[in-house]
Amino acid sequence: MRPNRPVTAILCAAALALTASACGPGDAEAGGDAKPTVAATLPGTDGIQIPDQLKEKLKEHGFDLEKWKGGAWKNWKREDWLREAGDYVNPIIEGLWDPDRMRDAEQPQRPSVDPDAGKDQGVTDPAPAAVPAKPAVAPYHKSVPEAGKVFFDGPEGSMVCSATVVKDPARPGKSNMVWTAGHCVHAGKAGGWYRNIAFVPSYNNAGKPSAQLKGAPREQVAPYGVWWSDWAQTSDQWIANGGPTGGAGAPYDFAVLHVTPEAGSGKSLEETVGSALPVEFGAPAVQKVAGITATGYPAAAPFDGQKAYQCADKPGRLSLNAADPVMYRIGCNMTGGSSGGGWVAAGADGKPALVSNTSIGPVKAGWLAGPRLGPEAKGIFNAVSGKFK
Repeated sequence: MRPNRPVTAILCAAALALTASACGPGDAEAGGDAKPTVAATLPGTDGIQIPDQLKEKLKEHGFDLEKWKGGAWKNWKREDWLREAGDYVNPIIEGLWDPDRMRDAEQPQRPSVDPDAGKDQGVTDPAPAAVPAKPAVAPYHKSVPEAGKVFFDGPEGSMVCSATVVKDPARPGKSNMVWTAGHCVHAGKAGGWYRNIAFVPSYNNAGKPSAQLKGAPREQVAPYGVWWSDWAQTSDQWIANGGPTGGAGAPYDFAVLHVTPEAGSGKSLEETVGSALPVEFGAPAVQKVAGITATGYPAAAPFDGQKAYQCADKPGRLSLNAADPVMYRIGCNMTGGSSGGGWVAAGADGKPALVSNTSIGPVKAGWLAGPRLGPEAKGIFNAVSGKFK
Protein backbone atom coordinates (compact mmCIF):
# COMPACT_ATOMS: atom_id res chain seq x y z
CA MET A 1 0.00 0.00 0.00
CA ARG A 2 1.55 3.32 -0.98
CA PRO A 3 1.89 6.02 1.67
CA ASN A 4 -0.93 8.48 1.86
CA ARG A 5 -0.13 12.01 0.69
CA PRO A 6 -2.65 14.51 2.06
CA VAL A 7 -4.65 16.26 -0.65
CA THR A 8 -5.57 19.90 -0.14
CA ALA A 9 -8.20 22.12 -1.69
CA ILE A 10 -8.74 25.84 -1.34
CA LEU A 11 -12.41 26.69 -1.21
CA CYS A 12 -13.31 30.37 -1.25
CA ALA A 13 -16.82 30.58 0.19
CA ALA A 14 -19.43 33.35 -0.18
CA ALA A 15 -22.98 33.86 1.00
CA LEU A 16 -24.92 30.61 0.64
CA ALA A 17 -28.10 29.53 2.32
CA LEU A 18 -29.19 25.95 2.67
CA THR A 19 -31.73 23.23 2.13
CA ALA A 20 -31.27 19.50 1.91
CA SER A 21 -30.90 15.97 3.08
CA ALA A 22 -27.66 14.05 3.37
CA CYS A 23 -25.75 13.50 0.16
CA GLY A 24 -27.88 13.85 -2.95
CA PRO A 25 -29.20 15.94 -5.84
CA GLY A 26 -31.71 18.74 -5.69
CA ASP A 27 -30.92 21.80 -7.86
CA ALA A 28 -27.31 21.61 -8.51
CA GLU A 29 -6.19 25.13 -4.81
CA ALA A 30 -4.76 23.85 -3.14
CA GLY A 31 -1.11 24.35 -3.05
CA GLY A 32 1.49 22.62 -0.94
CA ASP A 33 1.82 24.56 2.24
CA ALA A 34 0.49 27.81 0.83
CA LYS A 35 -1.66 29.80 3.20
CA PRO A 36 -4.67 31.86 2.08
CA THR A 37 -3.52 35.18 0.70
CA VAL A 38 -4.87 38.56 1.64
CA ALA A 39 -8.24 39.04 -0.03
CA ALA A 40 -8.96 41.88 -2.42
CA THR A 41 -12.41 43.23 -3.23
CA LEU A 42 -13.15 42.82 -6.91
CA PRO A 43 -15.07 45.41 -8.93
CA GLY A 44 -18.65 44.33 -9.52
CA THR A 45 -18.61 41.60 -6.91
CA ASP A 46 -20.80 43.37 -4.36
CA GLY A 47 -17.91 43.53 -1.90
CA ILE A 48 -17.21 39.78 -1.93
CA GLN A 49 -13.61 39.13 -0.90
CA ILE A 50 -11.78 36.84 -3.32
CA PRO A 51 -8.21 35.80 -2.37
CA ASP A 52 -5.72 36.94 -5.02
CA GLN A 53 -4.42 33.42 -5.58
CA LEU A 54 -7.97 32.20 -6.20
CA LYS A 55 -8.56 34.88 -8.84
CA GLU A 56 -5.42 33.71 -10.57
CA LYS A 57 -6.53 30.09 -10.37
CA LEU A 58 -9.82 30.97 -12.04
CA LYS A 59 -7.98 32.69 -14.88
CA GLU A 60 -5.54 29.82 -15.10
CA HIS A 61 -8.35 27.39 -15.82
CA GLY A 62 -10.20 29.68 -18.19
CA PHE A 63 -13.00 30.64 -15.78
CA ASP A 64 -14.40 34.14 -15.69
CA LEU A 65 -15.46 35.09 -12.15
CA GLU A 66 -18.61 36.92 -13.19
CA LYS A 67 -19.72 34.11 -15.52
CA TRP A 68 -18.99 31.59 -12.77
CA LYS A 69 -21.15 33.51 -10.33
CA GLY A 70 -23.81 33.84 -13.01
CA GLY A 71 -24.16 30.07 -13.40
CA ALA A 72 -21.05 28.79 -15.18
CA TRP A 73 -20.31 26.68 -12.08
CA LYS A 74 -23.16 24.44 -13.21
CA ASN A 75 -21.04 23.22 -16.12
CA TRP A 76 -20.00 19.72 -15.15
CA LYS A 77 -18.40 18.67 -18.43
CA ARG A 78 -15.75 16.09 -17.69
CA GLU A 79 -12.95 18.23 -19.10
CA ASP A 80 -14.02 21.18 -16.93
CA TRP A 81 -14.57 19.29 -13.69
CA LEU A 82 -11.44 20.02 -11.68
CA ARG A 83 -10.13 16.87 -10.07
CA GLU A 84 -6.64 17.46 -8.75
CA ALA A 85 -6.09 19.25 -5.46
CA GLY A 86 -3.93 21.93 -7.03
CA ASP A 87 -6.65 22.78 -9.55
CA TYR A 88 -9.45 23.35 -7.07
CA VAL A 89 -11.39 26.63 -7.21
CA ASN A 90 -14.69 27.50 -5.51
CA PRO A 91 -15.57 31.21 -5.34
CA ILE A 92 -18.35 32.44 -3.07
CA ILE A 93 -21.66 33.03 -4.80
CA GLU A 94 -23.81 35.53 -2.93
CA GLY A 95 -27.24 34.15 -2.02
CA LEU A 96 -26.83 30.82 -3.79
CA TRP A 97 -28.10 28.83 -0.81
CA ASP A 98 -31.37 29.79 0.82
CA PRO A 99 -33.42 27.83 3.38
CA ASP A 100 -35.72 26.28 0.76
CA ARG A 101 -32.79 25.16 -1.38
CA MET A 102 -31.25 23.60 1.70
CA ARG A 103 -34.48 21.81 2.54
CA ASP A 104 -34.93 20.49 -0.99
CA ALA A 105 -31.39 19.22 -1.46
CA GLU A 106 -31.32 15.45 -1.74
CA GLN A 107 -28.99 12.83 -0.34
CA PRO A 108 -26.16 11.90 -2.68
CA GLN A 109 -25.63 8.30 -3.60
CA ARG A 110 -23.89 6.93 -0.56
CA PRO A 111 -21.25 4.39 -1.53
CA SER A 112 -22.96 1.03 -1.20
CA VAL A 113 -21.84 -2.55 -0.91
CA ASP A 114 -23.41 -5.99 -0.96
CA PRO A 115 -25.08 -6.84 2.37
CA ASP A 116 -22.65 -9.77 2.67
CA ALA A 117 -19.59 -7.63 1.90
CA GLY A 118 -16.44 -8.94 3.56
CA LYS A 119 -17.82 -12.35 4.43
CA ASP A 120 -14.82 -14.03 2.82
CA GLN A 121 -12.33 -11.99 4.82
CA GLY A 122 -11.16 -13.66 7.99
CA VAL A 123 -11.35 -10.43 10.02
CA THR A 124 -14.99 -9.69 9.16
CA ASP A 125 -17.57 -10.34 11.86
CA PRO A 126 -21.15 -11.46 11.10
CA ALA A 127 -23.41 -8.64 9.93
CA PRO A 128 -25.03 -6.93 12.91
CA ALA A 129 -28.75 -6.85 13.54
CA ALA A 130 -30.39 -3.65 12.34
CA VAL A 131 -30.69 -0.97 15.02
CA PRO A 132 -33.59 1.49 14.57
CA ALA A 133 -32.31 5.08 14.57
CA LYS A 134 -33.73 7.24 17.34
CA PRO A 135 -34.46 10.97 16.93
CA ALA A 136 -31.81 13.15 18.54
CA VAL A 137 -33.25 15.23 21.36
CA ALA A 138 -34.17 18.76 20.29
CA PRO A 139 -32.88 21.39 20.60
CA TYR A 140 -29.87 19.79 18.98
CA HIS A 141 -27.59 22.52 20.26
CA LYS A 142 -28.00 21.05 23.74
CA SER A 143 -27.91 17.33 22.94
CA VAL A 144 -25.51 17.13 19.94
CA PRO A 145 -23.98 20.63 19.61
CA GLU A 146 -21.12 19.42 17.42
CA ALA A 147 -23.41 17.91 14.75
CA GLY A 148 -24.58 19.61 11.58
CA LYS A 149 -25.00 19.33 7.83
CA VAL A 150 -22.69 19.94 4.88
CA PHE A 151 -24.31 21.30 1.72
CA PHE A 152 -22.68 21.19 -1.71
CA ASP A 153 -23.37 21.01 -5.44
CA GLY A 154 -22.55 18.14 -7.78
CA PRO A 155 -23.52 17.15 -11.33
CA GLU A 156 -26.84 15.74 -10.06
CA GLY A 157 -27.76 18.95 -8.24
CA SER A 158 -27.65 20.25 -4.69
CA MET A 159 -26.71 17.63 -2.13
CA VAL A 160 -26.14 17.22 1.58
CA CYS A 161 -24.13 15.19 4.09
CA SER A 162 -23.66 15.19 7.85
CA ALA A 163 -20.59 16.45 9.70
CA THR A 164 -19.05 17.18 13.12
CA VAL A 165 -17.22 20.12 14.69
CA VAL A 166 -13.84 18.86 15.94
CA LYS A 167 -11.13 20.40 18.10
CA ASP A 168 -8.11 22.06 16.53
CA PRO A 169 -4.91 21.52 18.55
CA ALA A 170 -3.42 24.67 16.98
CA ARG A 171 -6.30 26.81 18.23
CA PRO A 172 -7.50 25.50 21.62
CA GLY A 173 -11.09 26.47 22.26
CA LYS A 174 -11.31 28.27 18.92
CA SER A 175 -11.54 25.53 16.30
CA ASN A 176 -12.88 26.14 12.80
CA MET A 177 -12.48 22.51 11.75
CA VAL A 178 -15.20 20.12 10.61
CA TRP A 179 -14.99 16.34 10.03
CA THR A 180 -17.00 14.58 7.32
CA ALA A 181 -16.67 11.83 4.67
CA GLY A 182 -14.39 12.06 1.64
CA HIS A 183 -17.32 11.32 -0.68
CA CYS A 184 -19.02 14.47 0.62
CA VAL A 185 -16.33 16.70 -0.88
CA HIS A 186 -14.91 14.71 -3.81
CA ALA A 187 -16.55 12.26 -6.22
CA GLY A 188 -13.59 9.89 -6.17
CA LYS A 189 -12.12 7.95 -9.08
CA ALA A 190 -14.72 8.99 -11.67
CA GLY A 191 -15.03 12.68 -10.78
CA GLY A 192 -13.63 15.71 -9.03
CA TRP A 193 -14.19 18.23 -6.26
CA TYR A 194 -17.74 19.28 -5.48
CA ARG A 195 -18.63 22.96 -5.43
CA ASN A 196 -20.29 25.52 -3.16
CA ILE A 197 -19.49 23.66 0.07
CA ALA A 198 -20.89 25.04 3.35
CA PHE A 199 -21.49 23.71 6.87
CA VAL A 200 -24.55 24.45 9.04
CA PRO A 201 -24.21 23.45 12.71
CA SER A 202 -27.41 22.38 14.50
CA TYR A 203 -29.42 22.49 11.27
CA ASN A 204 -33.14 22.80 12.13
CA ASN A 205 -32.16 23.07 15.79
CA ALA A 206 -35.76 22.78 17.02
CA GLY A 207 -36.32 19.54 15.08
CA LYS A 208 -39.36 20.86 13.23
CA PRO A 209 -40.99 18.70 10.54
CA SER A 210 -40.28 19.43 6.89
CA ALA A 211 -43.67 21.04 6.27
CA GLN A 212 -42.94 23.70 8.89
CA LEU A 213 -39.59 24.55 7.30
CA LYS A 214 -41.02 25.62 3.96
CA GLY A 215 -40.54 29.35 3.70
CA ALA A 216 -38.82 29.43 7.11
CA PRO A 217 -36.32 32.23 7.75
CA ARG A 218 -32.66 31.34 7.64
CA GLU A 219 -32.34 32.01 11.37
CA GLN A 220 -34.66 29.08 12.05
CA VAL A 221 -32.90 26.67 9.71
CA ALA A 222 -29.36 27.82 10.47
CA PRO A 223 -29.49 29.42 13.94
CA TYR A 224 -25.71 29.29 14.37
CA GLY A 225 -24.91 30.54 10.91
CA VAL A 226 -23.61 29.27 7.60
CA TRP A 227 -19.91 28.46 7.58
CA TRP A 228 -18.09 28.35 4.23
CA SER A 229 -15.35 25.83 3.67
CA ASP A 230 -12.22 27.79 2.72
CA TRP A 231 -10.04 24.69 2.82
CA ALA A 232 -10.74 20.96 2.41
CA GLN A 233 -8.64 17.84 2.41
CA THR A 234 -9.28 14.16 1.75
CA SER A 235 -7.13 11.09 1.15
CA ASP A 236 -5.23 10.12 -1.96
CA GLN A 237 -6.85 6.71 -1.65
CA TRP A 238 -10.36 8.14 -1.88
CA ILE A 239 -9.51 10.35 -4.87
CA ALA A 240 -7.78 7.50 -6.70
CA ASN A 241 -10.16 4.64 -5.90
CA GLY A 242 -13.39 5.94 -4.38
CA GLY A 243 -16.66 5.09 -6.06
CA PRO A 244 -20.41 4.70 -5.49
CA THR A 245 -20.43 0.89 -5.35
CA GLY A 246 -18.31 -1.96 -4.06
CA GLY A 247 -16.71 -0.07 -1.20
CA ALA A 248 -13.56 0.93 -3.10
CA GLY A 249 -11.73 3.60 -1.13
CA ALA A 250 -14.11 3.30 1.83
CA PRO A 251 -11.40 2.55 4.45
CA TYR A 252 -10.03 6.02 3.62
CA ASP A 253 -13.36 7.80 3.17
CA PHE A 254 -12.81 10.78 5.46
CA ALA A 255 -12.26 14.52 5.00
CA VAL A 256 -11.46 17.60 7.05
CA LEU A 257 -12.80 21.08 6.32
CA HIS A 258 -11.63 24.43 7.60
CA VAL A 259 -14.53 26.86 7.67
CA THR A 260 -15.14 30.59 7.96
CA PRO A 261 -18.42 32.33 8.89
CA GLU A 262 -20.53 33.93 6.21
CA ALA A 263 -21.33 36.76 8.59
CA GLY A 264 -18.23 37.34 10.68
CA SER A 265 -18.81 37.81 14.39
CA GLY A 266 -15.20 37.51 15.43
CA LYS A 267 -15.92 34.15 17.06
CA SER A 268 -14.71 30.76 15.91
CA LEU A 269 -17.03 27.88 15.07
CA GLU A 270 -16.22 26.17 18.36
CA GLU A 271 -16.96 29.35 20.33
CA THR A 272 -20.20 29.84 18.40
CA VAL A 273 -21.60 26.36 19.02
CA GLY A 274 -19.98 26.02 22.42
CA SER A 275 -18.42 22.63 21.80
CA ALA A 276 -16.08 20.53 19.65
CA LEU A 277 -15.03 16.89 19.85
CA PRO A 278 -11.44 15.66 20.01
CA VAL A 279 -10.47 13.18 17.29
CA GLU A 280 -9.11 9.85 18.51
CA PHE A 281 -6.52 8.47 16.09
CA GLY A 282 -5.41 4.91 16.59
CA ALA A 283 -8.50 4.09 18.61
CA PRO A 284 -8.63 0.65 20.28
CA ALA A 285 -9.17 -2.46 18.21
CA VAL A 286 -12.82 -3.06 17.38
CA GLN A 287 -13.21 -5.78 20.00
CA LYS A 288 -12.13 -3.35 22.74
CA VAL A 289 -14.64 -0.63 21.89
CA ALA A 290 -17.64 -1.00 24.20
CA GLY A 291 -20.00 1.04 22.07
CA ILE A 292 -20.26 3.66 19.34
CA THR A 293 -22.95 6.29 18.75
CA ALA A 294 -23.43 7.54 15.19
CA THR A 295 -25.24 10.83 14.54
CA GLY A 296 -26.56 12.09 11.21
CA TYR A 297 -29.36 13.60 9.17
CA PRO A 298 -30.64 10.64 7.09
CA ALA A 299 -32.48 11.84 3.99
CA ALA A 300 -33.59 8.81 1.98
CA ALA A 301 -36.92 7.18 2.86
CA PRO A 302 -38.26 6.66 5.44
CA PHE A 303 -36.39 9.79 6.59
CA ASP A 304 -36.46 13.22 4.96
CA GLY A 305 -33.15 14.82 5.96
CA GLN A 306 -34.62 17.53 8.14
CA LYS A 307 -34.04 15.95 11.55
CA ALA A 308 -31.03 14.50 13.33
CA TYR A 309 -31.00 10.83 14.36
CA GLN A 310 -28.69 8.53 16.27
CA CYS A 311 -27.79 4.83 16.42
CA ALA A 312 -25.88 3.23 19.31
CA ASP A 313 -24.34 -0.23 19.00
CA LYS A 314 -21.26 -2.29 19.85
CA PRO A 315 -19.13 -2.32 16.70
CA GLY A 316 -17.98 -5.30 14.71
CA ARG A 317 -15.28 -5.63 12.05
CA LEU A 318 -15.66 -5.27 8.29
CA SER A 319 -12.79 -6.01 5.90
CA LEU A 320 -13.41 -5.25 2.24
CA ASN A 321 -9.84 -5.93 1.14
CA ALA A 322 -7.12 -7.76 3.04
CA ALA A 323 -4.63 -5.02 2.13
CA ASP A 324 -6.76 -2.22 3.59
CA PRO A 325 -7.50 -1.31 7.21
CA VAL A 326 -10.44 -3.03 8.89
CA MET A 327 -13.52 -0.79 9.23
CA TYR A 328 -15.93 -0.41 12.13
CA ARG A 329 -19.47 -1.69 11.47
CA ILE A 330 -22.63 -1.11 13.51
CA GLY A 331 -26.27 -2.01 13.15
CA CYS A 332 -28.20 1.10 12.03
CA ASN A 333 -31.03 1.85 9.62
CA MET A 334 -30.01 5.45 8.85
CA THR A 335 -30.02 6.10 5.11
CA GLY A 336 -28.18 8.39 2.68
CA GLY A 337 -27.72 11.88 4.07
CA SER A 338 -26.22 10.49 7.26
CA SER A 339 -22.94 10.11 5.34
CA GLY A 340 -20.07 11.89 7.01
CA GLY A 341 -21.82 12.02 10.38
CA GLY A 342 -19.60 11.50 13.41
CA TRP A 343 -19.11 8.23 15.27
CA VAL A 344 -18.41 8.84 18.94
CA ALA A 345 -16.93 6.52 21.56
CA ALA A 346 -14.98 6.88 24.79
CA GLY A 347 -11.51 8.22 24.10
CA ALA A 348 -8.29 7.32 25.89
CA ASP A 349 -9.26 9.67 28.71
CA GLY A 350 -12.72 8.14 29.00
CA LYS A 351 -14.41 11.22 27.52
CA PRO A 352 -16.38 11.30 24.23
CA ALA A 353 -14.20 11.46 21.12
CA LEU A 354 -14.78 11.13 17.38
CA VAL A 355 -13.43 7.77 16.22
CA SER A 356 -14.96 7.43 12.74
CA ASN A 357 -17.62 8.72 10.33
CA THR A 358 -20.42 7.15 8.34
CA SER A 359 -19.06 5.91 5.01
CA ILE A 360 -20.87 2.94 3.48
CA GLY A 361 -23.85 0.65 3.93
CA PRO A 362 -25.95 -1.80 1.91
CA VAL A 363 -28.60 -0.43 -0.45
CA LYS A 364 -31.26 -1.74 1.91
CA ALA A 365 -30.34 0.01 5.14
CA GLY A 366 -29.51 -2.24 8.07
CA TRP A 367 -25.92 -1.49 8.97
CA LEU A 368 -23.31 1.22 8.49
CA ALA A 369 -19.54 1.07 8.28
CA GLY A 370 -16.94 3.74 8.95
CA PRO A 371 -13.16 3.96 8.59
CA ARG A 372 -10.86 3.43 11.51
CA LEU A 373 -8.81 6.63 11.80
CA GLY A 374 -5.13 5.83 11.46
CA PRO A 375 -1.98 7.61 10.22
CA GLU A 376 -3.54 8.70 6.92
CA ALA A 377 -6.42 10.44 8.69
CA LYS A 378 -4.07 11.98 11.24
CA GLY A 379 -1.85 13.34 8.47
CA ILE A 380 -4.77 15.06 6.81
CA PHE A 381 -6.05 16.44 10.09
CA ASN A 382 -2.64 17.83 11.05
CA ALA A 383 -2.13 19.37 7.62
CA VAL A 384 -5.40 21.30 7.78
CA SER A 385 -4.73 22.40 11.35
CA GLY A 386 -1.22 23.54 10.45
CA LYS A 387 -2.34 25.78 7.62
CA PHE A 388 -4.34 28.08 9.86
CA LYS A 389 -2.10 28.55 12.91
